[in-house]
Amino acid sequence: MQEAGRRTTSRRDLSRNEHFEEISPEVGELDEAAFDELAEVDPDAALALLADLTGATDAKLRALAQRLSARLFLDLARRGASRPRGTGRLELQRFAPDRGDIDLDASIEELGEARAARRPVEPDALRIRAWATPGTAFCLLVDRSGSMGGAPLATSALAAAAVASRAPDDYSVVAFSKECVVVRSQDVVKSPDRVVNDVLTLRGHGTTDLAGALLTAGRQLSRSRAARKITVLLSDCRATVTGDAVAAARALDELVVIAPEADDAEAITFAGKVGARLTTVSGPSHVVDALMRLLES
Repeated sequence: MQEAGRRTTSRRDLSRNEHFEEISPEVGELDEAAFDELAEVDPDAALALLADLTGATDAKLRALAQRLSARLFLDLARRGASRPRGTGRLELQRFAPDRGDIDLDASIEELGEARAARRPVEPDALRIRAWATPGTAFCLLVDRSGSMGGAPLATSALAAAAVASRAPDDYSVVAFSKECVVVRSQDVVKSPDRVVNDVLTLRGHGTTDLAGALLTAGRQLSRSRAARKITVLLSDCRATVTGDAVAAARALDELVVIAPEADDAEAITFAGKVGARLTTVSGPSHVVDALMRLLES
């Protein structure tokens, strides 16, 4: 996804948030200590404001918010990520911090080329030897047909971070309204922090093609060899584009739905029709726990 064409928000508009002046007292500033204090008192308000700051017109503030959000959202997601279950085996995997030891034999070519060229080592070219368990693949569907600022945007980004933490090598993220935008393809390498920040560039608009989104999830997951394939639908499930969403949902291996607590009636009805597990969230800080509940039920 490209940031070009993204809508930005002026300081005047951001200042309508009662906490904005505390977090950004001057142009180009982001006070992380003040943000941490707000997060202790009201985590949902803090995450919602941070999501809005990633779209600030102030370029320096926007960059600071993007760096903080990627780090924070992934950290929050990892705290809630449960360990994979099943009998594992050691295998070569793409490099990821804290997941295993670098395999020198498999990485020797990149290490040698980097040293000869006096350049930094490319992490994606390194391989580690780590434990792998029977696989689970995910496709996260993010509904962006309604409002996508503040809390809904933060909820979507944190959900993406949670899915990335559960299956770092086998997941996709798709944003949908009238059309689907693939933020992260199932079989394309993309760093989790970039995925989070790309989700944070989303803004809501258009109608809701729920059937098209579910069909896209099926196509993404068909690229995976995992034994278990789960589609996570973050939506109120209010379709406004003609299509058979029920048939599309029933064609999926496994579907779980996370709906907004204050607007869950149609999601409850839809989940009942297709046999999907469902839970609701009242704010972004609850989405990781909600996802864990669904996956462990």
